[in-house]
Amino acid sequence: MPTIRATESGEWTQLQDQAAAMQHERMHLRHLLADPDRLATFSLSGGGLFMDFSRQRVDKRTMALLYQLGQTAGLQKRFHAMVAGQRVNNTENRAALHTAARNFTQAPVTVDGVDIMPALRRVRARIQEFVRCVHDGDLRGATGRRFRHVVVIGIGGSYLGTEFVATALEAYADKGIQLHFLANVDIHNFGRIVTRIDPAATLWIVISKSYTTAETMANAAQARAYLESVGLDPSRHMIAVTSQGSPGDRSDQGLLQAFHMFDFIGGRYSVASAVGCVPLSLYLGYDRFEAFLKGAEAMDRHAAEAPPEHNLPLTAALIDIWNNNFLGYGARGIIPYATPLSKLAPHVQQLNMESNGKRVSRHGEVLAVPTGTIIFGEPGTNAQHSFFQLAHQGRPFPIEFIGVLTPQYTAYNHLSQGVTNHQELWANLLSQPMALAVGRDHAEPARCFPGNRPSSTLVLDDLSPENIGRLLSFYEARTVLEAFVWDINPFDQFGVELGKSLAKGIRTTIAARNRGDEGPAPHDDPIVQFYLDKLFQTKQG
Repeated sequence: MPTIRATESGEWTQLQDQAAAMQHERMHLRHLLADPDRLATFSLSGGGLFMDFSRQRVDKRTMALLYQLGQTAGLQKRFHAMVAGQRVNNTENRAALHTAARNFTQAPVTVDGVDIMPALRRVRARIQEFVRCVHDGDLRGATGRRFRHVVVIGIGGSYLGTEFVATALEAYADKGIQLHFLANVDIHNFGRIVTRIDPAATLWIVISKSYTTAETMANAAQARAYLESVGLDPSRHMIAVTSQGSPGDRSDQGLLQAFHMFDFIGGRYSVASAVGCVPLSLYLGYDRFEAFLKGAEAMDRHAAEAPPEHNLPLTAALIDIWNNNFLGYGARGIIPYATPLSKLAPHVQQLNMESNGKRVSRHGEVLAVPTGTIIFGEPGTNAQHSFFQLAHQGRPFPIEFIGVLTPQYTAYNHLSQGVTNHQELWANLLSQPMALAVGRDHAEPARCFPGNRPSSTLVLDDLSPENIGRLLSFYEARTVLEAFVWDINPFDQFGVELGKSLAKGIRTTIAARNRGDEGPAPHDDPIVQFYLDKLFQTKQG
């Protein structure tokens, strides 16, 4: 492991000088892109993806310094330590082994001398058999109806990654099952779902590692009450994905089955575990879910084994550090030119911002440099008619464009203005990075485009289960590698705790009023009390 913190290294200082040099007019992207070898020099293929970073504000010296910074930070050594089962989540004294959930080799992965792979395989085998029983009709609801709806009850990492994969692979969902996500405790979420399902043909999956998450438990209780209200036995319609020994793992919980998740896989990294395996296998079929896992495994292997200068997630992570800490861009847009990837940005938003939105190092020292990036996005071409005015002429931010060569639907090829819809999409995908980089002069200032706005382009051959797995792993590895440069722990999330603990106190106050307690004590915060009074006045009205 490195003894010199990367943010205090000589490379960091040299990169600060390099960032100052990049402000010169001769370093404008319109000049850098005049090099006929620019694309060949600043692009990579690996793990099933192609990444073009020729329109990032980098030159050969910048990249050489960034790779040296990565070596100083010990990026690949730390990544190898992670996949080998070392306790890289030091604040919670845990390993971080999401990669093990899609490891199909026979090699052991040990934590404290115990090989965890047999346990992971046993969970997958149980899920595979459960899914077969549902699809074959051997397992049915209380009235004998086949399951045709699956509702995932979970929040944050218990659903965002799964929703991304389910949306991306909807074209493969041929098992006659509709998938719904009940995440928000907002009753509108629940009310909307129950108008769309047949309760006698619905399976509810409660996903919570601790089986105590307030929002998830509130929604699970609401689902149980709803099933009872329509005369159905909840124990024939509800299953759990939870940790071994949690309340949801007990036989007295009235659940059809419980599948285990493990404390060495964090929520936002858990799509490859039972968290994603149960709902996605029901939705897509187990074989397709396994193909997704094998795609992720291929990118995991690339991230671990490819030399830095040929390593896609490592290179992308270093460019993220460059944009954030040296060029001062605090946000990044993710714009997939493929509607099936519409839930990618929300997933990466949580993955990256919850992992890397930290203010202290993994040793608890306050950092001298900013970490984390604001992530947002929308599919193209919708994004062009939404926030690209800001992207082109307002406050700049790096953008990640994603293109897919072969769409999931190939039968519709009507020509409009001489091109198919897919070709029109690509015309826009190709034009936007060019416009951002080169810009345009104009006599009217309002029509002037300054250019020099960085972007990368990722290209996938298609949106197969394997490629969605590769894409998921690419963003996971990239997030972790960024954290290793900053020397932060990307596997804890203490920043979400304060608001939750304050909500607990407010919940207690509300519950007292619901019980009709005589003269419940007012909340200590008069502003909170003001809103509670409003809430109960509305209730009484």
